[in-house]
Amino acid sequence: MKTVIRIGSRESRLAVTQTEIIKGQIEAHFPHIRVEIVTMKTTGDRILDRSLEQIGGKGLFVKELDQALRKGRVDLSVHSLKDMPMDIPEDLPILAYSKREDPRDVLIFRQGQTESISGGMIGTSSKRRRLQLERLYPDCHFQGIRGNVQTRLHKLEEEGFCATVLAAAGLKRLGMDSCIGRYFSCEEMIPAAGQGILAVQARAGEYQELLEVLNDPRSEAAAKAERAFVKVLNGGCTSPVAAYAEIRGSKCHITGLYWRESDENWFVEKTSGNKKEAELLGETLAHNMQKKYGK
Repeated sequence: MKTVIRIGSRESRLAVTQTEIIKGQIEAHFPHIRVEIVTMKTTGDRILDRSLEQIGGKGLFVKELDQALRKGRVDLSVHSLKDMPMDIPEDLPILAYSKREDPRDVLIFRQGQTESISGGMIGTSSKRRRLQLERLYPDCHFQGIRGNVQTRLHKLEEEGFCATVLAAAGLKRLGMDSCIGRYFSCEEMIPAAGQGILAVQARAGEYQELLEVLNDPRSEAAAKAERAFVKVLNGGCTSPVAAYAEIRGSKCHITGLYWRESDENWFVEKTSGNKKEAELLGETLAHNMQKKYGK
């Protein structure tokens, strides 16, 4: 293994903070290795005036990092797993899944605002979040909001929103959890597949020595179950399909949110089974809900 490892990261404060977590783990176990972080702005970071659906989906957050990895400009890349496309290139597999941070979504209120936001405007560009928020806050209105954590908090104060929704994991990693106004349970608001998990990507067959250091088997099983469910249903940024899995002992318990495009109704079901078959559990739940509720 090289004595210097370069890790590619998006240039936002959160992305760099998350990459530093992986950097610290590598350096703690391999003190002879120096880790450098190489930052870059992705297409998804540059275009903020349109929804992800309009500009091409989650792949726009990884495109530039994938190119850097293929060309050898970086040796690894680190992503929030929830921002990765469901189809991962065979030549750039996910090497490791980090230990999961808090998977929940949270509500951030504008300064001076309280839990009583009836009739107010909630900022979110996520169909998954909006769908579930409409049930929790039926009197509220919703408007798109994009950007990194700091950008969204600025827009919250400047653009007339009463609240916005973010992932607890990012705020906690940034040490900003004191601004959280309400935590949604994973039943109230089913998270995005992989939310709270960091994915470390590498070129196929390389850096296998890092597996034991970086990979969390529980996170890997949960992530594979969730992503399998979403992949079967062609979910992602353009569809509010969602899944959340918990690994308890030898069991994987997965909850799936199925959205029927024809009438925009949605349904939630659960299943459980051996964690060794987590991916199959996700696929099976998705197929069963598709048969039960129709396309």
